[in-house]
Amino acid sequence: MAITDWPADERPRERLLARGAAALSDAELLALFLRVGIKGKSAVDLARDLLQRFGSLSALCTASASAFSAIPGMGLAKYAQLQAVLELARRALGEEMARRDIFDSPAAVRDWLRLKLGALPREVFLVILLDSQNRVIGSEELFQGTLAQTSVHPREVVKLVLAHNAAAVILAHNHPSGVGEPSQADRLLTDTLKQALALVDVRVLDHFIVAGNASPVSFAERGLL
Repeated sequence: MAITDWPADERPRERLLARGAAALSDAELLALFLRVGIKGKSAVDLARDLLQRFGSLSALCTASASAFSAIPGMGLAKYAQLQAVLELARRALGEEMARRDIFDSPAAVRDWLRLKLGALPREVFLVILLDSQNRVIGSEELFQGTLAQTSVHPREVVKLVLAHNAAAVILAHNHPSGVGEPSQADRLLTDTLKQALALVDVRVLDHFIVAGNASPVSFAERGLL
């Protein structure tokens, strides 16, 4: 049965308009993005197939162009649209962080980090640069590693903050394993960077570990700073 033949209060678009986007399931939200299904399947059915095929929403969103396009009913045009939607979300959250003191929008920071790092297959170390009012002035991925570890050089972090005249930083890296708990190596790295940046009068406000779609783990909240 086509979605247009469903009762009005069961159609994803009507439910979104009446109750908000948060009321919809992953499959329903994805169906709205897809707009149409394929022969024998509604957009919701196709969305469910996609989620099952890739295993999760995050895996679907970070799939390669070739893997995504190989699905019947998909293609490079739809892949490009999905990547555009994800980038718009990242930029919107980035604007929210840049407008206000970072401590006034902690949820935006976490959401942005999840979108940026949460589903990457490799380990990435990122620095968010802040001005003296704790507003974001930029961010940069400094190092990329393997699934197990990455080498972070304090001198490169110091060079970056001096080049941007940053007053403070937030550090972040992902754990592709999906385990968000800080390791002993993570703690030692944080202490090393904190000491190195203190020499140039730059504060480390936090260090986040991002693991999948879970809320990023904050070193500050754990008392590890």
